Amino acid sequence: LIYIPLLLICSCKNASNPGVYDKYSNVDLANEFIHAFYSFNRDTLKFILSHAEESQPSILYYQKWAECGNYEIIRKNDFIVKNDSILLCPITVKDDLIGALKIDFNVTDTFRLTITDGQIRSVKNSSNDPDIYYEAKAWIKQNRPELIEVPCKGIWEGGPTPCECVKAMIKGFAEFKALN
Repeated sequence: LIYIPLLLICSCKNASNPGVYDKYSNVDLANEFIHAFYSFNRDTLKFILSHAEESQPSILYYQKWAECGNYEIIRKNDFIVKNDSILLCPITVKDDLIGALKIDFNVTDTFRLTITDGQIRSVKNSSNDPDIYYEAKAWIKQNRPELIEVPCKGIWEGGPTPCECVKAMIKGFAEFKALN
């Protein structure tokens, strides 16, 4: 009988804060995010981002882009804890975009996670793409816009065709490289 009130108190506490990741640290949650992203498990990623509604369209788009661009983790760098709610998660990857440019370089994607109350509230990402990446992108826009106009519509805003977009960019990068 002594344990019943204690059990009820614990149950009520969990019911008032039902986060699945309550028992995890922010670093653990960041690891779950990275695993879901790079295992290309959309449903799990969407669930992990359920409290980051504004970030969902671009991150889910980027996940599919990364899957279709054959992103492969080369190195999971140490996470950087900026404060009690912000973590930077740098992940070095090999991908078909850089492969099409035929350079010896692996991009590092850095995800900036904002976590409060055991939930991811925001995700922003950046990459250290080399200058030639931006040159190739500009070349495509100027010389082969028809290649990307339709498949890249709504890019990074939850557009409907991330696979087609990244494949068109890879094709354009290969054309750029063949001419340069």
